[in-house]
Amino acid sequence: MYEITIHGRGGQGAVTTSELLAIAAFRDGKYSQAFPAFGAERRGAPVRAFCRIDDKFINLRTHIYNPTHLIILDPTLLNSVNVTEGLADDGIIIINSHEHYSDLEKKYDVHYTDATKLAVEILGRPIVNTAVLGAFAKKTGLVTLDSLKRAIKEKFGAKGETIVNKNTELIEKVYEAIE
Repeated sequence: MYEITIHGRGGQGAVTTSELLAIAAFRDGKYSQAFPAFGAERRGAPVRAFCRIDDKFINLRTHIYNPTHLIILDPTLLNSVNVTEGLADDGIIIINSHEHYSDLEKKYDVHYTDATKLAVEILGRPIVNTAVLGAFAKKTGLVTLDSLKRAIKEKFGAKGETIVNKNTELIEKVYEAIE
């Protein structure tokens, strides 16, 4: 089973990220769960959301304490929250940043994407939650690009075709851009 923790700040869409990832995994024929960690969060405060993906039915109903993968929406959290707590030694980390963090690279498989820059170019706003999923799909192979596009349409379809198309374009650009 793969267990993913998404770290972000209130208002950045960490919960939506986990939901989109779970929908994409389901569309790929896998079992999945998405759930938030709620407390006294407010806009800008550190938040976490979680996703589990497996080929078998998932019985667990607990928070994720030992993630296999991390998604970091806001790199400033690296200085204020122990984001790698419990992370498996072979864990994959996707960070929305143009800066590199060599201390993390010594222990983990770290990948960077400047999702903020691409989100501003395509969406006109620094909304990175959908963007990082393109990087996650390419680097982990846990979900396909096609399933992410379908998840975007399913989740945002009621908001209009423009929102769906722009988020789809953003995921594709990040998917192609990440090294």
